[in-house]
Amino acid sequence: MGRVKLAAKNITFGYIGQLATALMSFILRTIFVFKLSDTLLGVNALYSNILSLLSMAELGIGTALNFSLYAPVAKKDTEKIKSYMQMYRKAYHTIAMVVAVIGLILTPFLKYLVKNPGQTTTRDLTLYYLIFLFNTVSTYFVAYKYSLVNAEQKNYIQTNINTLTKVITVFFQIIVLLVMPNFYLYLLTDAIVQLIQKIFVSRYLDKLYPYLTDKQVTPLSAKEHSEVWRKTKALVMHKVGDVARLQTDTLIISSFIEVAVAGVVDNYTLVTGTIANFVNIIFNSVISSFGNLIATENKKKQYQLFKVYRFFASWVYGFTATGFFIMLQPLIYLWIVTRLGSSWMLPTLAVYLFITDYYFKGDRIVLSNFKTAAGVFEQDKYLALIQGVVNLIISIALVQKIGLAGIYIGTVVSGLIANITKPIIIYHVCFDVNAWSYFKDSAKYILTEIVMIGILYFISTYVLKNITIPSFILMGIIVTIVYNLTFWIVFHKSDEYEYLYGIIKSKLSRK
Repeated sequence: MGRVKLAAKNITFGYIGQLATALMSFILRTIFVFKLSDTLLGVNALYSNILSLLSMAELGIGTALNFSLYAPVAKKDTEKIKSYMQMYRKAYHTIAMVVAVIGLILTPFLKYLVKNPGQTTTRDLTLYYLIFLFNTVSTYFVAYKYSLVNAEQKNYIQTNINTLTKVITVFFQIIVLLVMPNFYLYLLTDAIVQLIQKIFVSRYLDKLYPYLTDKQVTPLSAKEHSEVWRKTKALVMHKVGDVARLQTDTLIISSFIEVAVAGVVDNYTLVTGTIANFVNIIFNSVISSFGNLIATENKKKQYQLFKVYRFFASWVYGFTATGFFIMLQPLIYLWIVTRLGSSWMLPTLAVYLFITDYYFKGDRIVLSNFKTAAGVFEQDKYLALIQGVVNLIISIALVQKIGLAGIYIGTVVSGLIANITKPIIIYHVCFDVNAWSYFKDSAKYILTEIVMIGILYFISTYVLKNITIPSFILMGIIVTIVYNLTFWIVFHKSDEYEYLYGIIKSKLSRK
């Protein structure tokens, strides 16, 4: 099966899975908000964030090994695949132990991270955290096996398994909240279903790739081993910096503002994250295809497809970001505020900064995905560290002066460092061309975005003067038509659009 067909299959199953999980997650969150307290929602968000911080122990070895697998998978070199997978297995089992130990060491300090926990006792905070820790640690004993599936561009296998698990988990959690709203039962339901899934996945992938259970495995050569660790060392810098930049907002909110506010933010994150997941399915599903492309095609072809990839991403991320600017606050109002009060709505400035980072993050995802597929890790290994330090300094300084908006100023500023530097590195290393065209295109995309937001905001002052479900739907239709029509008018004569149109036209003509 070719790259395009595999990517299409990954995207199709990704959308089916995301649609199912998004719908059930929305229902679950709604019931959670009404049945349990905002403090527990904040604790749930905080602990998820802390465990994301602990995943820093993975140190990028997964990314490095995924890259290393592209060539042997393309060549169907089973012995070499076995060698890499053996190394991966040993590394991840070690990581599981490291995460468990660090996680347990952090336990006595939890009470200092949860500001104003309400009636939640220190004992409860500790037991909740240990359930989260168990879920994270047990994942490492299975996760490494997915690397082979993804290297073969069969991401849909992991997507289908995760979707089924999520649907089952959410189904039982909804029942728990409706029948006996208890946070312990809520967390244990997730832990039990996840454990059953991990056991099944391990056995399923062993049957799918029986050679993974072979005892006779040739160790990697010193050169191959060194190459993996060289890339991993560079990725350590990326990982630590990314964690400091991307995974600390909730921790700062919980420590400096209030843990309940972290729960309110999590509602906004659920909405934007759900849409982002739909969008990212397209762009993340082609990473392995890019890896195959880079292994088999010249730089000119790679550059052409990257520009198309980036153009399409700017269109889609721009559209969704515009929708958030105009409609996110009204959506939260209709969903929660009308029933529980204005305390569940964030300040508008903080929301706009949050969405601004979402837009620029779209560009960074495009750059990072291609960079990952190309194995370009060392050239910017200190960049993420710099971003992380900048984010922490600005966020902690400003949160004490202007509150939540200060945290997101730090997030936006630190993110823009990568938006400026990564294109220069990638264009030079991967394509041997100047990055000026990238920034010129960026200016056009951003200007279009700003103009559209201004026009649509003006329209919304009339359409959403009274926020109701009909007016919200009408505004959604207006945003969709105005933004996409304008983007098409401005860019439909570009080479990137012509390439995309040609692909769609050829696909339709075959049906």
